[in-house]
Amino acid sequence: MSATSSVKSANPAPLGLLGFGMTTVLLNLHNAEIIGLSIVIIAMGLALGGAAQIVAGIAELRIGNTFGGTAFTAYGFFWWSLCLIWINPFKEVIPSADDTTMGFYLLLWGIFTLFMFFGALTHNRITQIVFLSLTVLFLLLAVGDFTGIHGIKIIAGYVGIFCGLSAMYSAVGQIVNGEFNKTIFPL
Repeated sequence: MSATSSVKSANPAPLGLLGFGMTTVLLNLHNAEIIGLSIVIIAMGLALGGAAQIVAGIAELRIGNTFGGTAFTAYGFFWWSLCLIWINPFKEVIPSADDTTMGFYLLLWGIFTLFMFFGALTHNRITQIVFLSLTVLFLLLAVGDFTGIHGIKIIAGYVGIFCGLSAMYSAVGQIVNGEFNKTIFPL
């Protein structure tokens, strides 16, 4: 006789959203010139922004969520690549990034994020807000690098703070709503 048990799968999205949101707020406090770039941002990018999102992304893929899996995994690796760009452990043989290369890097992420925003149109409003504000953030940062207009990067910083806080709200909303089995935080 075999016993069947039904195990409820945990929702990996809040972990990924917290990893994304908290790291995005921290980095954009720097972009808005509220704090300086330090090991705090790099460590957060490697651990919570990178590793936590990759773990959440793989968990999303395992439960069949292509959108969430792609988003969390891709943006987790974004954080790892950004930290590598800043640290550049290969600087003896590979030149560091300049404004033009960073502009193209950020532009490509902006284009990808725009496509993800279109996919988010089938999701809840807060997910749409996160992807739209992230698209604007990447495009502003790219334009700031391409033009050298420093004020654009500061504006991008404030957009990024909003984006990160939106992702954190989504994470907390999913956790609290799930715990109470009702809508406490509208999403």
